[in-house]
Amino acid sequence: MNENHKYHVKAGDGATAPFDTVITTARAGWDWCSLKIAALSARESAQIATEDDEMLVLPLQGSVTVTVDDETFELAGRDSIFTDITDYLYIPRGKTFTLTAKTDGRFALPSTKSTKDLPVRYCPRTEVKTGLRGSGICSRQVNNYALGNDLETSHLLVCEVLTPGGNWSSYPPHKHDVHSDIERELKEIYYFEIAPGGPGDQTEGFGLQRVYSSGKDIDVCAEVRTRDTVLVPYGYHGPSVAAPGHTMYYLNVMGGPAEDSAWLMTDDPCHTWQRQAWEGDDVDPRLPMTPMNEE
Repeated sequence: MNENHKYHVKAGDGATAPFDTVITTARAGWDWCSLKIAALSARESAQIATEDDEMLVLPLQGSVTVTVDDETFELAGRDSIFTDITDYLYIPRGKTFTLTAKTDGRFALPSTKSTKDLPVRYCPRTEVKTGLRGSGICSRQVNNYALGNDLETSHLLVCEVLTPGGNWSSYPPHKHDVHSDIERELKEIYYFEIAPGGPGDQTEGFGLQRVYSSGKDIDVCAEVRTRDTVLVPYGYHGPSVAAPGHTMYYLNVMGGPAEDSAWLMTDDPCHTWQRQAWEGDDVDPRLPMTPMNEE
């Protein structure tokens, strides 16, 4: 029997206004990363306290004003996760801030426990590290917001991935559940949105997400739809498969005990040969899906 019921959180489960997605550490069953997504109408406000966490304000859709420490930051945001990247804001632990939507929108608040006092930092869209990974049906676009770029965090790692319909991403399956020279212990949240497709873009899309371990003590194969979440406490995760005709977006939120904020992972040895198999193949011509920053 699989464990989808433990690790697959369906859209709206646990939501409480103004948040339409709420993944707490208590819900996940760990001490590290969490995620809330605020759904606000134009001119609507929400006050949020970071407490012991560090956090990003990451617009998924729409623009927002953020007031913290008597300073105001204007986030231009974006019309859609499927068409653009965005500017964003880093907020350290011990702060209370106010979001005020300039337009109707949804604003992700990925966070994790922090052990450093760092400054509030506005990050323009030019600081987002964008890239294409894989090739052929394993092609996808990766946008790094708190991973491999100039933003210093205590423990928070955040990126988003766009996968064209019919493609596999988060592949080969990989894990990061022990601390070693080649791996770091990181808990992870996958938050999904799936673009509609078919005639007139009227068909609801879906994808698949796999999480497993060699000992079969975690076994997830979930059908994911827009605003679903999958929790990865340990084990191999991947592939994330987009149904043909439906672009898949997912936001990855990670956190763990290491003080170096490094993302180090190891492949499932049964599938790591895929990395060599796609060398020299062409990247899917549907990529990139959004404007990219030059390396």
